Amino acid sequence: MKLITQPDEGIRPLIAAVRRAKRRIHIVIFRFDLDELEDALAAAVKRGVEVIALIAYTNKGGEQSLRKLEQRMLKKGVTVARTNDDMVRYHGKLLIVDRLQAYILGFNYTGQDIRSRSFGVIVRSTRIVKELLRLFDSDNCRTEYTPRVADLVVSPENARSRLHRFLRKARTTLDIYDPNVADDEMLALLEGKAARGVQIRIIGGLEKKWEKAGFASVQKLRGLRLHVRAIVRDSSRAFIGSQSLRKLELDERREVGIVIRDRKVVRKVEKVFNDDWKRALRGKKSR
Repeated sequence: MKLITQPDEGIRPLIAAVRRAKRRIHIVIFRFDLDELEDALAAAVKRGVEVIALIAYTNKGGEQSLRKLEQRMLKKGVTVARTNDDMVRYHGKLLIVDRLQAYILGFNYTGQDIRSRSFGVIVRSTRIVKELLRLFDSDNCRTEYTPRVADLVVSPENARSRLHRFLRKARTTLDIYDPNVADDEMLALLEGKAARGVQIRIIGGLEKKWEKAGFASVQKLRGLRLHVRAIVRDSSRAFIGSQSLRKLELDERREVGIVIRDRKVVRKVEKVFNDDWKRALRGKKSR
């Protein structure tokens, strides 16, 4: 497993993945405006790689751009499908190369997102890659999906139960990147954890009605746009995905994330969080 940190790495890991592809690329798109990546996908088609794009049926204010993207990709030989309209949004971001390697991303394929604080993970686990392909095929064919791999966090199927269990196991610390923690069940759990001595830090936002509870330290990210949903638990486990701790994203949208056990990757996420936290505190003192 390997971590992608934005904005440090930018588009490079995605371009490298597409250029290495030999047989087949599966890509799930919610937003897309990276010309270089689009050109790399077109070049892959020209060298004989089958490229299959599953494009969200809608996003906020961008349906017209999604339909234009579909037309451009079709002209370049990409096999294009559109997600169903049975959920509020299809918001996951996936790239799977040659059925061997999967990229689970917290950021969209946009210039704005790769200039923001975000993460992605590159996974080579056969079990996880196969499960992500099964999810892709299910959403592509619009059939029912039931998760089979516990470490994959897929909304709405298992995200609430899986993340509740992830938070419940915290013993000492929870460091959370989230633009708006707002789900009452998750927040009640966090409040209970804090009462038992777990230190909770949030970079992002907390719903106003919970701010007065005082169980978490909350800071705004300084110097960067925040576009990541990630949690580090007890310096030993992490979660990275597309879903916030909000009811809508847990229960009503397609979101995809992963629980990370690789200690090296967890430590890297933790280091970025600690650096961002220190920067936020310095910013407050200088005002």
